[in-house]
Amino acid sequence: MIDIGFWGHAAAHPDALAVVEPDGREHAAGDLLAAANQLVHGLRALGLVRGDSIACCLENAVEPLELFMAAAQAGWFLTPINTHLATPEIAYIVQDCGARAVFISPRTAAVAADAVASVPPAARFAKGPVDGFKDYDAFKAAQSTATPDDRSAGGPMTYTSGTTGRPKGVRRASYHVPPEAVSTPQAMFLGLFGILPGSPGVHLTVAPLYHTAVLNFATNHLHLGHTIVLMDKWTPEGTLDRISRYGVTCSHMVPTQLIRLLKLPQDVKDGFDVSSLQCMIHSAAPCPVPVKQAMLDWWGPVLYEYYAASEGGGTLASPQDWLKKPGTVGKPWPISQIRVLDDDKQPVPPGTPGTVWIRMGDHTFEYHQAPDKTDQAWSEGFFTVGDAGYLDDDGYLFLCDRKADMIISGGVNIYPAEIESVLVQHPKVADVAVFGVPDDDWGESVKAVVEAAVGVPADDGLRAELQDWCQGQLARYKQPRSLDFVPALPRDPNGKLYKRKLRDPYWEGRDRAI
Repeated sequence: MIDIGFWGHAAAHPDALAVVEPDGREHAAGDLLAAANQLVHGLRALGLVRGDSIACCLENAVEPLELFMAAAQAGWFLTPINTHLATPEIAYIVQDCGARAVFISPRTAAVAADAVASVPPAARFAKGPVDGFKDYDAFKAAQSTATPDDRSAGGPMTYTSGTTGRPKGVRRASYHVPPEAVSTPQAMFLGLFGILPGSPGVHLTVAPLYHTAVLNFATNHLHLGHTIVLMDKWTPEGTLDRISRYGVTCSHMVPTQLIRLLKLPQDVKDGFDVSSLQCMIHSAAPCPVPVKQAMLDWWGPVLYEYYAASEGGGTLASPQDWLKKPGTVGKPWPISQIRVLDDDKQPVPPGTPGTVWIRMGDHTFEYHQAPDKTDQAWSEGFFTVGDAGYLDDDGYLFLCDRKADMIISGGVNIYPAEIESVLVQHPKVADVAVFGVPDDDWGESVKAVVEAAVGVPADDGLRAELQDWCQGQLARYKQPRSLDFVPALPRDPNGKLYKRKLRDPYWEGRDRAI
């Protein structure tokens, strides 16, 4: 197997365009390499050694990528922190990961500056002026750009989103091997989508780099020598503009973004050239079948879907797989196995929903400083993140929903994703969340919370219209018993829905069955 890695590519092609920042600033591969080397030398001088952790709370820019390529060749764990968290939440992650250096910006200082008390002042850095923090650029400028000695593979230690409780740090084993020994198989993962070494590529990053998949896809493209185009605040128009302007070949999205792209006026969609696209990858949540079909009709057979989590994966559905099996998330990766088990961890028949368990070769992980949670996630070499799904007779996986989100009404299992898929297709709906609320007769009843489309009155007329819409497409027991409106659903910038924030107030003082 050939060695693949950003560091070698950048040394051989220093003038190649590596990163385009959201404001259009461009960075050559050689400059990104020099910055990564400087960070290694500087942080080692502060006493950091292999196995240590560093953390950053930064918006999408070149700096998180510099930090990643430094950590990945110094044997460190990099924890990128969600910039939308509150100060106590950031403080918890900084302390839990054991960060020995932390990096923020003026934009994130309002919430992050007071959250780093566990980090020595000499190891606090800011990209821009922040009281009590050392200047990031000045720190780099004082260091050598030479290739560091004793290079050793490191990588990210990302934290789960915390949609079902406290965020958990996903920490993989650390091996004292050259960084290329890790970057090669990681970058070869892109081959599942037809993205191969030696191929030209421009990858559009539409979501924050603090997300596991977003960071992995961006850095794996850098390992192949591709260009990364970064967005900061996502908009459907901005996405189409960058695809057209930079000749984007690949991106990674979530279904919510696909839905909002489709709801653009036709004349807006027609105004951008998307013919450069070769591979548009989506994941993170079940995608409504009509949405996926409409995107294929618009962009052609370039949509690939996969199922995975921060902990590992997974399955892959090529465009051809999906057209043969609409709604599937595919078959296991070559190195992976999938089981669907009941609550007693026994296999269920094809077509029967159960808990999805994954084995990814010899891959292992642990939840940092949470041995009980780690033990609960593993069984016989397989792990689960609590998703429900089923395998068909041909071994294709179909997802139902997160098991924790399943509604049990009158003893019947109801999967919110199915109901959300119906409601979000209504032209007057911008976004929707469905969950169970307490019901004295049935245990739980189905609640829908809707964000109306721009300019649409959220009133009783719309409520009646949406209830009629559901009656024509859903069995009676799946139809929402109640429907509320909110100005905006609580989603993070990558489209992850914080359903707990909507559901938990209804369950205060009561226990759910799940």
